[in-house]
Amino acid sequence: MQLAAPYAVIETGGKQYRVSVGDTVSVEKLDHEAGSDVTFDRVLLVGGNGAPRIGTPTVAGASVVATVQDQYRGEKLVIFKYKPKKRYRRRTGHRQSLTRLAITAINA
Repeated sequence: MQLAAPYAVIETGGKQYRVSVGDTVSVEKLDHEAGSDVTFDRVLLVGGNGAPRIGTPTVAGASVVATVQDQYRGEKLVIFKYKPKKRYRRRTGHRQSLTRLAITAINA
């Protein structure tokens, strides 16, 4: 029987991410310096060996530790509004601020 790598589903910035130790994930901007550690206590699911533990809504006592690699901005998103025959055109852009994290530990 092969052992599966432990994984967790965390929630941050209103979104959910499936992470394992060693993964690099980009999340909504967090106010932390590069190189600092971040602990996520809002763990919705922990799995790996055996049956997964599903939280109601979170798994009690579980946490995920990550290291902030850098702060950056995502690709440019172009918003273009157009109404035919009315000479109405609006073009705006948006770049989301993101944080790149390296997952270092899953504590279940």
